Amino acid sequence: MADAVMTLEMVQASQVGMKAIGAGLAVGLTGVGTGVAEMGIGAAAVGAIAENKDFFGLGLLFTVIPETIVIFGLVVGLLLLF
Repeated sequence: MADAVMTLEMVQASQVGMKAIGAGLAVGLTGVGTGVAEMGIGAAAVGAIAENKDFFGLGLLFTVIPETIVIFGLVVGLLLLF
């Protein structure tokens, strides 16, 4: 008969594992979300820059803004781990 008693070490190991899964999800899903956002923004920015070179700064700014979401996800992931 299998003993169903969870020891303190098992509980601590499970908590560390769940923290790692949460941190991985935080970074991974924000990366996927940023990729989806960049898909439309990058194409529009390249098209606008091809027509008018003055839109380079604005296109670059709009392309960089979604990247901050990944930084926030990384910060949340690090906060979960430490």
